Amino acid sequence: MLTNNPFTEISAVISPSVMQGYVVLMILLVVGGTVLDMMHKQSAKYFFANSKKAQAGAKVKVGGGKKAGLAVKTVANEVLTSSEFCNSKRRLSHLMTMYGFIFFVVTTALLIFKYTGSDATAPGIIPFLWHLGALSLCVGGYWFWFAIRVDVASEGVKWNQFNGRGDLFILGLLFTATFALLWSITQAMGLGGFKWLMFALFIASATMLFGSVYWSKFAHMFFKPAAAFQKKVAQADGSNENLPADFDLSDPELQAKFPDIPTYMGTNPENMGLGIKREAPRHF
Repeated sequence: MLTNNPFTEISAVISPSVMQGYVVLMILLVVGGTVLDMMHKQSAKYFFANSKKAQAGAKVKVGGGKKAGLAVKTVANEVLTSSEFCNSKRRLSHLMTMYGFIFFVVTTALLIFKYTGSDATAPGIIPFLWHLGALSLCVGGYWFWFAIRVDVASEGVKWNQFNGRGDLFILGLLFTATFALLWSITQAMGLGGFKWLMFALFIASATMLFGSVYWSKFAHMFFKPAAAFQKKVAQADGSNENLPADFDLSDPELQAKFPDIPTYMGTNPENMGLGIKREAPRHF
């Protein structure tokens, strides 16, 4: 089952061109929803204004080579490894969900556009990655929903409590991957009625996921790397988004400038900037 293309059998009833048209429509919904979200929240306007403000307060000039290095670092840390998550369980759950979604979406497009029809046979690895991606998405997503989401010290909620637009994205992901796997299983078992029911629920869930971009957190996956890159540039050019520098309070020169530090903090105070690291991370 894991190496069978689930779209091959159904292509005898639904034309491959119809399935391809549906995929294109979902892509257009994502693009349109993201653009509308940017217009509504004025995200692009904010990023450009904040970048201009940071440049005005820059203490050093950051060249193109340095910015390229920061971009690579952003992709490596915030995008590929999600290093911003202090909680290792939250980080692993996020990575499983993210990479599962990527494999699932990419292989879906490959199977529909290249390997549908009676004379098309997909290499076993592609359907296998399709199933593996959906399974990884389910494991990471359900782990987050039933274990991590309800155990967050600051904003934990019950597993059966729908938290509005913030939950629309993760539920769309979970429903889409879950019904995709159930559709593949019931199709392999030859359960005709259940197969079509699972397929209909799969399509309905995917439509909800990609059609609700404007209202869900889907678009944040595009804004998050941009914000992380902008923050790195601000730290590199010295503007630091108008935040104070992270002083070492045990520095004699700083204590001479602020002589009351030893009185209130002791003669050898710790760097308070890392205070949050002294407790076990139970937050996002």
